[in-house]
Amino acid sequence: MGKIVFITGGARSGKSKFALKLAKKFGKNVIFLATALPKDKEMAERVKIHQESRPRNWKTIVEEKNILKVIKGIKRSFCHLLIIDCLTLFISNLLLSDEKEERILKEIKAIVKLLQKAKYTTIIVSNEVGDGVVPANDIARRFRDLAGSANQTVAEKADEVYLVVAGIPIKIGGKWKGLKK
Repeated sequence: MGKIVFITGGARSGKSKFALKLAKKFGKNVIFLATALPKDKEMAERVKIHQESRPRNWKTIVEEKNILKVIKGIKRSFCHLLIIDCLTLFISNLLLSDEKEERILKEIKAIVKLLQKAKYTTIIVSNEVGDGVVPANDIARRFRDLAGSANQTVAEKADEVYLVVAGIPIKIGGKWKGLKK
């Protein structure tokens, strides 16, 4: 059974840095699945910094919309660890491509189900976007709500869940079963 480690937190909180620290314990058979495609100079610089922080022997796959297809193509003989960074960018990519919220959540559920059956560990990085003010426009509210639902879906099935605040990872749970009556 595949182990899922879910890492969430605010923007620039240290989520990716923590994910890399955990991943370096797995050795060389690591696949880094990046969901960001740089669309401007500033984003290109961020991507470059992220790339330079990873060991060169890790395989990097850039896929902004079809994570499920990539996961289905991973061979156990190569992969001991898969890092998906980041779930919220993936959601944003789909939402901005006019995908319906229901289809996006269905995709997230299918991804989690497949990862639970995988023969490798997966670290999923995602932003916690619901701690701020209510967004002023429809697309931003839809994104916030969708990201919150997706994060709950992943966290519910994850073996370990971490919240990263100011660079400090805090283990907050795993395999949450809900409130007991």
